[in-house]
Amino acid sequence: MDFGVVLQTNPPASRTVELARQAETHGFSHVWTFDSHLLWQEPFVIYSAILAATRRVVVGPMVTNPATRDWTVIASLFATLNEMYGNRTICGIGRGDSAVRTLNGRPSNLATLRESVHVIRELANSRSAEVNGATVRFPWSEGSVMDVWVAAYGPLALKLTGEVGDGFILQLADPDIAAWMIRAVRDAAERAGRDPDAVKFCVAAPMYVGNGDSPAERAHMREQCRWFGGMVGNHVADIVTKYGAGSSVPRALTDYIEGRQGYDYNEHGRAGNSHATFVPDEIVERFCLLGSPREHVEKLEALRELGVTQFAGYLQHDNKEETLRMYGERVIPALREHVVATA
Repeated sequence: MDFGVVLQTNPPASRTVELARQAETHGFSHVWTFDSHLLWQEPFVIYSAILAATRRVVVGPMVTNPATRDWTVIASLFATLNEMYGNRTICGIGRGDSAVRTLNGRPSNLATLRESVHVIRELANSRSAEVNGATVRFPWSEGSVMDVWVAAYGPLALKLTGEVGDGFILQLADPDIAAWMIRAVRDAAERAGRDPDAVKFCVAAPMYVGNGDSPAERAHMREQCRWFGGMVGNHVADIVTKYGAGSSVPRALTDYIEGRQGYDYNEHGRAGNSHATFVPDEIVERFCLLGSPREHVEKLEALRELGVTQFAGYLQHDNKEETLRMYGERVIPALREHVVATA
């Protein structure tokens, strides 16, 4: 299993770069960031600094969208970074949430998402693509390599992911929900004539390492990560609107938003989000990874058994460095294949 860290590009940018450097030091293979240009700093500028300050980590957005950025510009950004730093980029993409809603926009439809995945992937991999009736290609790009991973929740979005995505990003860590969604993506890939095992599966969720035996500290961890249930609830609300509460989507995902009463994107992705109070403790525990290193390892082992190939931990809380350190010393080594020098 690979490990990634998900950062917000809050100023100062040097802090984001330093956290990325620490993540690499502790054994993380991927550094992801939010991509919401009104709420946080421009991530692609910071990717260049992260890549210059590190040697191995792969960087990319979790997630960008087809609405706020021209697709050819996105591809050019990735191809340029690949030329500069040796193919160390990845593109996470979805229909759009905070980046479009803060501009009073709407998430892209699935047809647009499908087309954007194709255009971005072809151009960023030094190939040609059809854009506005013309065949275009970057004449300066040679040998660029990049995967496009799709973030999805609803049945049709999961189907699209299986048909066109190099990977699937699931932004919650509930094993039961993950099992249902991974199966949906694999089934769609197989029906499309693809090898289901070739699709990568990334679970992304807050990770907070602390004393899981202390009720007070457990409550603190939940409060620091409750914002995540509010963020996921935005997407779930769209699903319920489209498919109804009685759809095939697991009730464990849809039932908890019954108490949701609006959302303020000015508090998006932030600990202490006052618009996430509707999220019950049970959902925080199920969607996130909280507690001792042992608890993290146990949940990650369950996710790995389902086919998860990467866990990407959100680091929007007050225990960033210690959580990175404990992952590097206790969690990541426990999930590695054990190799002995002499057998």
